Amino acid sequence: MEQLLSYFVLLVVFVASLVNAEVHLHEFVIQETPVKRLCRIHNSITVNGQFPGPTLEVRNGDSLVITAINKARYNISLHWHGIRQMRNPWADGPEYITQCPIQPGGSYTYRFTIEDQEGTLWWHAHSRWLRATVYGALIIRPPLSSPHYPFPVIPKREITLLLGEWWDRNPMDVLNLAQFTGAAPNISDAFTINGQPGDLYRCSSQETLRFLVGSGEIVLLRVINSALNQELFFGVANHKLTVVAADASYTKPFSTNVIMLGPGQTTDVLLTADQPPAHYYMAAHAYNSANAAFDNTTTTAILKYKDASCVTLLGKSQARAILAQLPGFNDTATAAAFTAQMKSPSKVEVPLEIDENLFFTVGLGLFNCTTPNTQRCQGPNGTRFTASINNVSFVFPKRNSIMQAYYQGTPAGVFTTDFPPTPPVTFDYTGNVSRGLWQPTRGTKAYKLKFNSKVQIILQDTSIVTTENHPMHLHGYEFYVVGTGVGNFNANTDTASFNLIDPPRRNTIGTPPGGWVAIRFVANNPGAWLMHCHIDSHIFWGLAMVFLVENGEGHLQSVQSPPLDLPQC
Repeated sequence: MEQLLSYFVLLVVFVASLVNAEVHLHEFVIQETPVKRLCRIHNSITVNGQFPGPTLEVRNGDSLVITAINKARYNISLHWHGIRQMRNPWADGPEYITQCPIQPGGSYTYRFTIEDQEGTLWWHAHSRWLRATVYGALIIRPPLSSPHYPFPVIPKREITLLLGEWWDRNPMDVLNLAQFTGAAPNISDAFTINGQPGDLYRCSSQETLRFLVGSGEIVLLRVINSALNQELFFGVANHKLTVVAADASYTKPFSTNVIMLGPGQTTDVLLTADQPPAHYYMAAHAYNSANAAFDNTTTTAILKYKDASCVTLLGKSQARAILAQLPGFNDTATAAAFTAQMKSPSKVEVPLEIDENLFFTVGLGLFNCTTPNTQRCQGPNGTRFTASINNVSFVFPKRNSIMQAYYQGTPAGVFTTDFPPTPPVTFDYTGNVSRGLWQPTRGTKAYKLKFNSKVQIILQDTSIVTTENHPMHLHGYEFYVVGTGVGNFNANTDTASFNLIDPPRRNTIGTPPGGWVAIRFVANNPGAWLMHCHIDSHIFWGLAMVFLVENGEGHLQSVQSPPLDLPQC
């Protein structure tokens, strides 16, 4: 088998050379590494001993061949967030959806090509809570045939900022405790920028990141929310940000003081170093849209002008950085106003005639316990937390992955194809919901889509337990965000306000708290594709479902054959 894989790599290199593209070969060793943060050392799961992991830099049209070698003690899989993986679900990565996880001592080679995508994406573990420390940036530059960005001004330098979340304990232990008790998981102890908490945390000032800029320079900031469970506000003290892209899709440029990103989302902004030479904080803190506990700390890095002076305090040279002004933690108005400004640069081809009109309620719930208030029932009023889409709380299979079972024609005992296109009961989704509707059913249910069908999904938040902004991510696809609103979606009145001219293209979009968002896409990528909330505590509660997109006609509209080294369960 190794000889066949070598032949495959050589073939990919040869084909890429014909189209002036490049093949990038990487080895990702997943291993425990001592990482010191907040005065304490933890044996964290990392890739190649790096936290965050390696940055992948490629061009549109390039191919990647990444061999993941699991030397850690947990099962793991890797996801290339936002890569469409055309006809190639085997490289997508979510465990038990498109592959069985890579077991300790095992390996798997992810092979995929970047097709008509450029901008800022990222990669991360897609196994339980391992992505708390297993993640990195994936930068896709324009092809050599057209190497320039379509920005109003050309940046002199680029800075990639991965916004993360840190627990002063093993994140897997945090998850295991929550799964045992049924309560909400413990909140994080810090946020990070490129793995460092920054000046405002204990034992962290010396490692605070500093980025050097010259007066008048234009900088491209690639901002990625790689936090596990928290939406974040981000800003730079005294500096305007010009948004030029999101989720690796260019946008109509607009100026803002602050950006908001849900977990999984990326935003590219241009910053002009047009302030008096000094040290300016880059900062991020929580946007908390739910009635729930959250980490209220602030992570910082420093934008340092080259000719900025330092202040001497007690014989030490120190920079007195200027603080960034961020919105209040629950400032939904600012978050909504920011998102509303997103538009594509010009007219786009939005599906107009809809074949599949789906209505998905998304939100939390509670499972009642036979014996409340026991060790296993520590949720509200002696219950266990859950979450669902259309009242189905998703259960990840264990015997086989959904894609493997689907491809082999053996779905029995793995999944069913009866996911409901609408909720089983119509109710006042954002009002005072009867407690009889708070408990969903469990199931591993998928929804089938015909190849090339035109799909519209209304994602409707509910007030069950709490309203909340749920960042919904669809694997294998990008989609157009054609509308959004507060309250319950009304097809008779709200559809008229849809933007069918220049809506933004995303791979992850938040449901406004107590509101709805409408997305459209063409189902032209066959395979099994996970749709889920990118708040990881909500995934393990069941806020997920799977689309099974059927093959079209012929080889070019059908799923590729699975690779020989695909892991088995």
